Amino acid sequence: QSENSDKSSAESDSETEVEQVSVYHKLLATLRTSPESESEEEEDESESEEAGESETEMDSEGSQEAGETDGGEEEKSDVPEQKEATDTAEQMLGQEQADGTDTSCDPSHGVIEEFTDVKHESEFSLETNFMEEESGDCNADKRDGNPFKQHMDKELEEKEVAKMSTLPKTSSQSKWPRLGQLTFSSALEKHKPLKADKEVDVKQLYLHKPLESTWPKVNKQFLSSMNKPSDPSFTPLQRELFCIMNTYRDLFYPERNALTNGEEIRYAYCLHALNHVLKANAQVLSNNAKRRDQKPGTDNDDYRDQGLTRPKVLMIVPFRECALRIVHIFISLLEVNDKRKIDVSNKKRFKGEFGSDPEEKPPNLKRPEDYEAVFAGNIDDHFRIGVAILQKSMRLYAPFYSSDIIIASPLGMRTIIGTEGEKKRDFDFLSSIEILIIDQADIYLMQNWEHVLHLMKHINLLPLDSHGVDFSRVRMLNLNNWSKFYRQTLLFSALQDPQINSVFNKHCFNYVGQVAVRNVPLSGSISHVVVQLPHVFRRLEAEKITSVIDTRFQFFIDKVLPEYRDAIMSHTLIYVPSYFDYVRLRNYFKKEDLNFTHICEYTKKAGVCRARRFFLKGEKQFLLFTERFHFYKRYTIKGIRNLIFYELPTYSHFYSEICNMMKATDSGVDATWTCTVLYSKYDAQKLAAVVGIDRTAQMLQSKKNVHLFVTGEN
Repeated sequence: QSENSDKSSAESDSETEVEQVSVYHKLLATLRTSPESESEEEEDESESEEAGESETEMDSEGSQEAGETDGGEEEKSDVPEQKEATDTAEQMLGQEQADGTDTSCDPSHGVIEEFTDVKHESEFSLETNFMEEESGDCNADKRDGNPFKQHMDKELEEKEVAKMSTLPKTSSQSKWPRLGQLTFSSALEKHKPLKADKEVDVKQLYLHKPLESTWPKVNKQFLSSMNKPSDPSFTPLQRELFCIMNTYRDLFYPERNALTNGEEIRYAYCLHALNHVLKANAQVLSNNAKRRDQKPGTDNDDYRDQGLTRPKVLMIVPFRECALRIVHIFISLLEVNDKRKIDVSNKKRFKGEFGSDPEEKPPNLKRPEDYEAVFAGNIDDHFRIGVAILQKSMRLYAPFYSSDIIIASPLGMRTIIGTEGEKKRDFDFLSSIEILIIDQADIYLMQNWEHVLHLMKHINLLPLDSHGVDFSRVRMLNLNNWSKFYRQTLLFSALQDPQINSVFNKHCFNYVGQVAVRNVPLSGSISHVVVQLPHVFRRLEAEKITSVIDTRFQFFIDKVLPEYRDAIMSHTLIYVPSYFDYVRLRNYFKKEDLNFTHICEYTKKAGVCRARRFFLKGEKQFLLFTERFHFYKRYTIKGIRNLIFYELPTYSHFYSEICNMMKATDSGVDATWTCTVLYSKYDAQKLAAVVGIDRTAQMLQSKKNVHLFVTGEN
């Protein structure tokens, strides 16, 4: 894992080297570009019309690219452009940013304060409010075995902290009925693996009121008649996930699927987050009442019940639509019945800024189901919002230092955390985060993974300012700067990836330990290829993971490309996952004067139409094609006869999708079609997702090229 982790930051590090302080000011300017209609992008007629647009654009594009140097310099010259496009998903999809979004700065008018709700400050203050006596919530939380109290009240010793900081974790395996193969790891030996609860009584989960009564109703949509009467409120997946969450262990679940289980997972972690916040706040309010009633001069050390700053839960999600759904789940979980609606401040504003207009979407775009599920609703990726919850009320747009929960995108976090040297930057509010939830982590690989790494480096640090905290109420764990050892991290992704693994392995220090789901794919996406096609997997030998990038490039230009230079091998699409590899190949193809065209995530619409037309007609022999373009657009590229996967795709189903594009070629099945895949021993996870675990084991043991023939019935 450590080797894979090193590779993980290779691309990110090269991005940060050239990052200037003003990059984000420039970036925010790109959020205001007007969208182009995409309603006809799949129509061949519109392709030819748009392709006929003035060639001056193409000429200027060519002259701009000609200025780029070959070798190591091209990455640097392209990075600012990459930053802008990678960070703005809505730019890829041609959607406007909602009016009044929380833009933190404007290049023309300097810094602008984003909207925060100042009006309800005293109403939601933890310092000046008290537990309502009739609620009885706090007494319920004092029951023996309450996981919240067990976790937060545990006093670590210096030697235990030293052990966690220096010694490697010990791990053990366990198999659960629904989650499958689990790896439990901990630096403290005494934590043994959990056993899966076959049945869960909601009353034994120590849920805070009103969640005990609202959860079964709210979650009803996911339940089937198959659910046992003794376990009426959780799906089998939710039950096992919540069983782990409720022990406050870190969790990595890499099988989230936007089409199948994404929403039931979202409901489960929302229940856990809200349960945590309600218990924490009830403890503070109860102690407020006790302090008010105690005699003057009494020792106050019994009331250490909070962190150095108020935010307890940070939820990282990719799009505004996700934040909208989370807030709706919170509201439904807090409303006991139709008569007892909770008071939600700024709800109308929130709906306007985070909702979407169904009529905005062009009606005749055809995309795969998984694409529609991921890019539903408002897909702006620059936002952050504070949420405060107090008893029967919720405050949206709470200032961060008065918030219990912060919901944000990685870019939204990056622009407030800032970089060294910036005057206006702030990350003190991350000092006492007790639960970090990162959902849909795979999408951040397609946005900008460096933002996630930047966030992880700034979480649970000692604050630079006191922010008016009453130190007599702060837990010793926070004063000792041990917050990171108590923080629970919940990481959900659609896939296993070295960069995601790296965050889980290197940035999570929970004293209770970690649980990772580690199922291996038995088949692979190659079984979904429906065209008859020979697949040749060509192995390249790299001595260490840091040399893979250069080794792959050299292997490609020395061994693979010469076989395709002949005019007979026309209509060759080269699929390139990494943008930096794409730039390197593009510059090499130019230098060698090869007949090629290229499409990446920044190519303008007219340029995309031209490239597709040239490739289809055979006027250009090669098409360089980036993975991010495919992720954000999912166009069908017609005319492919030869495929080269420069590297295995990040999403395994992209492999079969790209292969199946060949059936869009008018001539039908052609005996001369080819598919070539480059891989190394460091690509084990991606390889297994494409060809299955058994074939992967054979391919990694053998040093020969592997030929597979898929008939379309595999």
